[in-house]
Amino acid sequence: MSRGKLLLTGPRMLRDIDMVRPRLLELGFELVIAEVRQSLSEEELLPLVGDIDATICGGDAWTARVMDAAPKLKAICKWGTGIDAIDQDAARERGILVRNVPDAFSVPVADSVMCFMLNFARRIPWLTRELQAGRWTPLDGTSLAECTLGVVGVGNIGSTVLRRARAFGMTLLATDPKPDIPLQLLDDTGVEMVELDELLERSDFVSLNCDLNPTTRHLIGRRELGLMKPTAVLINTSRGPVVDQKALESCLVEGGIAGAGLDVYEAEPIDRESPLLTLENVLLSPHLAQSSDRAAHRVHWITIRNVVELLEQSEGRR
Repeated sequence: MSRGKLLLTGPRMLRDIDMVRPRLLELGFELVIAEVRQSLSEEELLPLVGDIDATICGGDAWTARVMDAAPKLKAICKWGTGIDAIDQDAARERGILVRNVPDAFSVPVADSVMCFMLNFARRIPWLTRELQAGRWTPLDGTSLAECTLGVVGVGNIGSTVLRRARAFGMTLLATDPKPDIPLQLLDDTGVEMVELDELLERSDFVSLNCDLNPTTRHLIGRRELGLMKPTAVLINTSRGPVVDQKALESCLVEGGIAGAGLDVYEAEPIDRESPLLTLENVLLSPHLAQSSDRAAHRVHWITIRNVVELLEQSEGRR
């Protein structure tokens, strides 16, 4: 049984292509394998989509223009959780089905948040550099138990971050537009739900764990950074555009906050001219907070199942 052409652009699935190719071929797909560094732009997608029936994508720019260039397209399956790069209204108008993998990487992303916090609190990267330079420099650290963590977005990842931080004895604050925060989470963590401004003013670490949507784009800008303590650290493992990166760069250069731990950026890969690459008070990673073999392999199989189900659903509509 032929299921048509499947465009693969998810970078991690492409890295594991030898693992997933036999299953995809067994299911009857003709594979179109793209060369991808991080994600594909509209212009990069256009020549690839003319005769595809479905795609397993990463953070590619699935715009209305791209969809119009793919008249056979029935299903867009995101490898992972965030679908902010997919124009969902345009997909709905064209009868294209979209699905992601919710709660795909809550554990590894939460681990990355804790890693950023621990490195800033215990000063390990800076102590390492001092020793490597031949200096025995006493850079005092702090205990996480002395610190207040503010979590912006109490979904699967934010909740996992709160549970981990509770084990370190941190004082916990959180904010979320949803009123129905699970009582079990409140009881387990002792988190105090507050408004964003109060969270920014009181927190020693601020972890951004919200989705990217019109209400969260540049949620953290110059005004919000100005509310934070000069000793505070901002951590972003959600989506780059949640933070006004230019405002953050200026704030870090001027010493408005003590530092930032960033896994995501407004443009990816990060601009080689960005001040972030030379600042001493930042820790950076290349959009790999979700990195985990076990989680990735699980997402491979769920995404493959998703694309089969959506194609069958699409056929059933006819």
